[in-house]
Amino acid sequence: MSANKKIALIQMSCSADTQANLDKAATLVREAARAGADIVCLPELFRAQYFCQREEHALFDTAESIPGPSTDVLSAVAKEEGVVIIASLFERRAAGLYHNTVAILEADGSLAGKYRKMHIPDDPLYYEKFYFTPGDLGFKKFDTTAGPVGTLICWDQWYPEAARITALMGAETLFYPTAIGWHPSEKAEFGEAQYSAWQTMQRAHAISNGVFVGAVNRVGHEYGDVQHNGVMMKGPEGAGLEFWGGSFIADPFGRVIAQASHDKEEILIAEIDVKLLEDTRRNWPFLRDRRIDAYGNITRRFID
Repeated sequence: MSANKKIALIQMSCSADTQANLDKAATLVREAARAGADIVCLPELFRAQYFCQREEHALFDTAESIPGPSTDVLSAVAKEEGVVIIASLFERRAAGLYHNTVAILEADGSLAGKYRKMHIPDDPLYYEKFYFTPGDLGFKKFDTTAGPVGTLICWDQWYPEAARITALMGAETLFYPTAIGWHPSEKAEFGEAQYSAWQTMQRAHAISNGVFVGAVNRVGHEYGDVQHNGVMMKGPEGAGLEFWGGSFIADPFGRVIAQASHDKEEILIAEIDVKLLEDTRRNWPFLRDRRIDAYGNITRRFID
């Protein structure tokens, strides 16, 4: 079992300028590392405002290869600061083939691997199926210098199967880079319940799998404006999305050990007591008591 580590979540706002966002992310990762973090997770698609609020072919020009420009910048930071970085990027795999992908950068600057988002939403102002091909790498565990970790992305966080499989691979911490917010017209009526459901779901992953969970979101009101290589692409007219922040870290008992605000940029840091993972699983032996002989139907779409 790995030694105790400090994990950090970067809750940031995003401007229209993709280069400015990358520079800002690099600065915040440095700050987290110098505050003692061993591993730092950035929010989903941090290089841009959340552009999936509309369907626009020109936005594919903002995608990049992995390795590529963003990983080059962040790899240098990882090596200089001796920190592991989890970075969610718009990956151009080939002409016409794009993914929502996390790159895991080791403390020596090398690319430890990548995970491609498996569950792709298609909801009002979250038109991700237009941009992203579903992941084909499966669920992944990465043995980093900051311990064994798994990373899932935003919509993945609602699926217990994703968390379970990643935990069964040996991940001690699950990271969820996220871009989720309120439709302004719905906030007054549903906002509190929506955030509560989001946090409760991920705390449940921590409890049922006996792992730590780090969920990191962005903050700010966005309309999906994107400026890339000097070209400005305005977002759709309308109310936009208010990203609710609220990033948090939960322990294997489901307790929230660190939580950010709903409207401010923050670097959230918590120490992971790895012994707590062992102790919790001994007292709540959910993995021991699983009836793996009886779960065949889980691979069916629906049981008629």
